[in-house]
Amino acid sequence: MASKNVETLRKAHESWNRRDFEATVSAMSENLTYTDHSRNLHLRSRNDFKNWATEWAKAFTDGKIMHPRYTDGGDTVVAEFTAEGTNDGPLGSLPASGRRMTLAFCEIFKFDASGRITSGRIYYDQFTLLNQLGHNQTRAAAG
Repeated sequence: MASKNVETLRKAHESWNRRDFEATVSAMSENLTYTDHSRNLHLRSRNDFKNWATEWAKAFTDGKIMHPRYTDGGDTVVAEFTAEGTNDGPLGSLPASGRRMTLAFCEIFKFDASGRITSGRIYYDQFTLLNQLGHNQTRAAAG
């Protein structure tokens, strides 16, 4: 049986898939800190996280968190999952490409004693993401 913290994170991911962003952040503390390491973004509140999650959903309106695996470490939960979707909206400063992406992500969340999420971080291969979306131009080496 999964712990309460694992279930909390599972529900947050399921809420994101449904585009229910209020439910996605409902178990997060107001002063949540979260780092998107690939983009070097440092979020400082639950509202910042909600905006960040919403931006991803706007960039991939059919995007889904797929095949999540949760590792329970007590006050820390690690989530590994695949995200899939079509880039039909802007991603940061990049325009929609209309291309699909399938990419592995790893998120790590810390919980307080009452089960609220207090901090998190995410890791993914931004180079592969940009290649899949057609935003990286590979050049043949001059021979």
